[in-house]
Amino acid sequence: MSEASVAARALALLDLTDLTEDASEAGLSSLCTRAVAAPSPVAAICIWPRFVRQARALLGDGPVRIATVVNFPEGGTAIAPVLRETEQALTEGADEIDLVLPWQAFLAGYLESPRAMVRLVKLRCGDKRLKVILETGEYPDLAQVQAAAELAIAEGADFIKTSTGKTVHSASIPAARTMLQVIGATKRPVGLKPSGGIRSLSDAASYLALADAIMGPDWATPETFRFGASGLHQVLVDVIAGGAAGQANGPY
Repeated sequence: MSEASVAARALALLDLTDLTEDASEAGLSSLCTRAVAAPSPVAAICIWPRFVRQARALLGDGPVRIATVVNFPEGGTAIAPVLRETEQALTEGADEIDLVLPWQAFLAGYLESPRAMVRLVKLRCGDKRLKVILETGEYPDLAQVQAAAELAIAEGADFIKTSTGKTVHSASIPAARTMLQVIGATKRPVGLKPSGGIRSLSDAASYLALADAIMGPDWATPETFRFGASGLHQVLVDVIAGGAAGQANGPY
């Protein structure tokens, strides 16, 4: 497959993200413009909850979904405010909720809070997509990644996502492989979202090749696979236009 074909495939799977501390309404407008621009729309944008209403007004009922984050980024917010934030985001037009698993509690062996949060947020989401962020770069080993993936799926996650992009260690191939193996053993459809540190066409191609090898070459669609990234969009657009496969700047 040519670089342009890989880039086009990845672009259709992209959650174009702006979760910077200085995110603004003007920046959101630019993000939405890029999300629907040629050569093709991305799968979704991923933004702070305070911008969901504006994003819905800008994107309307077009093909680009609106994802927002809750319990983000540390994963330590109490359940009640997380549920309120989820409900408000859905009311204002969010299509997808990216929830940070209370991973510190999980790693400390306190499982009921993570279980309850995923279960109750999914209850609010109904048929809207829930992606659960495991923050795998902070885990001591892949056995814990597997256990967290299994917990999130058991409580209703529609996707499991590697990272917030706000820690030193974000997405990794070993973590994604472990998560895909859990997904493959699950008896219902669940998707994967590698996020954080995916900046180049080579990065994207590596994750797609992994998904193809474990789940089959036709598995990765916007319903089952997403990339969470910000600068990757321009890299992919440039490759599709015939440019060299460079690398994006920035942390996410």
